[in-house]
Amino acid sequence: MTLTTAATAPYHGRAGRHWLPQWLLVSYLVVWVVLAVSPVDRHDWLLENLLALSTVAVLILSYRRFAFSDVSYVLITLFMILHAIGAHYTYAKVPFGFWMQDTFNLSRNHFDRIVHFAFGLWLAYPAYDLFLRAAKARKGWALFMATIAVISVSGFFEVLESWVAQLVSPELGDAYLGTQGDIWDAQKDMTMAIIGALLTVGLTYAMSKSAPSLASCAHPHET
Repeated sequence: MTLTTAATAPYHGRAGRHWLPQWLLVSYLVVWVVLAVSPVDRHDWLLENLLALSTVAVLILSYRRFAFSDVSYVLITLFMILHAIGAHYTYAKVPFGFWMQDTFNLSRNHFDRIVHFAFGLWLAYPAYDLFLRAAKARKGWALFMATIAVISVSGFFEVLESWVAQLVSPELGDAYLGTQGDIWDAQKDMTMAIIGALLTVGLTYAMSKSAPSLASCAHPHET
């Protein structure tokens, strides 16, 4: 099986669909359904899934007009599954976070930091994919705009989450936002997203620069 990347995947309309996005969607929905059973806090779970399911709906409805590359769909699915785990336990009570807290003598459950880091690390590439193929941006500009987009969306979601918490269920504000008493929680979450995005953009840039040399090594007799 050959996975398409942002550089190799065609920007197409109705034709050229394949099975991977559907398989990933089914896999996510199976995980989502399993984690929807007896969450730690049902009200918090509902709040967490408002934005998640909206995102999935947008991806499905826009699929005929724009399909991401295989790599992008894999990364999006991984992030959505990670978010589903956080929604099931609430971010402040995920067992893996408590294990990290005990093992490394941390002051709090840092699972939310992991998810924000993953947001930048795993979603910067789909953003690059979008700018490269849908907006027809050159690779350098696509990487730059992907970085800006991830940073902007990360900050926007911090604000949006606070609005949702206040409007829908103010009493769940701390559980939903996962601040755990840290007044700088939003800023630290955004910092983790920025670090993740910069790592992905840097790696993507390095790989794009090495691609021609790799191709010449694979076909040394071609001119």
